[in-house]
Amino acid sequence: MVEVSRQRFEDLVAEALDSLPPQLGRQMSNIAVVVEDEPPSPGLLGLYEGVPLTQRGDWYSGVLPDRITIYRRPICDLGRTEEQVVEQVRVTVIHEVAHHFGIDDGRLAELGWE
Repeated sequence: MVEVSRQRFEDLVAEALDSLPPQLGRQMSNIAVVVEDEPPSPGLLGLYEGVPLTQRGDWYSGVLPDRITIYRRPICDLGRTEEQVVEQVRVTVIHEVAHHFGIDDGRLAELGWE
């Protein structure tokens, strides 16, 4: 386990988001990314809640933002070094952003992002 402060962890999440290709970042819409210490269920590293871009239609208006939550403690628990935490944050952010784009867990596994 590696102890990473809340501020440092939030910075890692921001860096992971900033590392996304600009064309993807420009397509992300009506979404908030937050950090929480503990997940609602064990083993969860991140969670996407909302309506994926692929499912939005003419009806999509006045909707609260989608939410990506990245969970600090379980990610820190997995890492033996800060570099491993940095990599797991990056993978988790990419995984949850993929859900925002309508990519499900099965497809992510096929792509090697399980």
